Amino acid sequence: MTTPQGARARARMEVTTAIKDEARRQLAAEGAAKLSLRAVARELGMVSSALYRYFPSRDDLLTALIIDAYDSLGEAAETAHAAAAGLPSAERWVAVCEAVRRWALAHPHEYALIYGSPVPGYAAPDTTIPPAARVALVLIGILREAFERRGLARTPVPAGLAPEARRMADELVPGLPPEVAVAMAAAWAQLFGLVGFELFGQFKGVVEDREQFFRHAAAQLAHGVGLVFP
Repeated sequence: MTTPQGARARARMEVTTAIKDEARRQLAAEGAAKLSLRAVARELGMVSSALYRYFPSRDDLLTALIIDAYDSLGEAAETAHAAAAGLPSAERWVAVCEAVRRWALAHPHEYALIYGSPVPGYAAPDTTIPPAARVALVLIGILREAFERRGLARTPVPAGLAPEARRMADELVPGLPPEVAVAMAAAWAQLFGLVGFELFGQFKGVVEDREQFFRHAAAQLAHGVGLVFP
């Protein structure tokens, strides 16, 4: 038997979902900078004061959307990695990268929210950090496993970069060599640069077979972080 508390919780969840769905429609139509709680309330037939009980400010709603987007992307990466279990490390790396691309193409406005231009006046809180790290943790896990099993091909870093490389290794990838930390950071930036270039039209007239191009580029990123294809 459903308790009154359970019914209220379910009703609140349903309204919260409806608010976020409408906000996503506004993101697609107007962009994150123009997201408005009043407009969301109006479209849902709610008074603004009622919506504020769910999201006290526009920034609270933006944060919820950002966390949802990061979690959805992270789940896509984790699922792809699980599906590639048993394959060589480099192939699993490519599979995860391709999952990132597929998610971005299927959710362009959510991708733009988390990897596009910053929203004026908005500063993401620390609660967004764990969801944002999910894809990176999958890729780092692949590197860590490869390193522990057979090692990674490593490119020495310049002397001037050595202190920063050690800091990155200690803080971001403990247990992995500084050279791997530097390579991972570069690959991370290049992965989302590739996805962003495709999503935002920068490859128009340059790359036609984008799926094959991306697969090759992801394999090059795997080489760059020291993974070796069999």
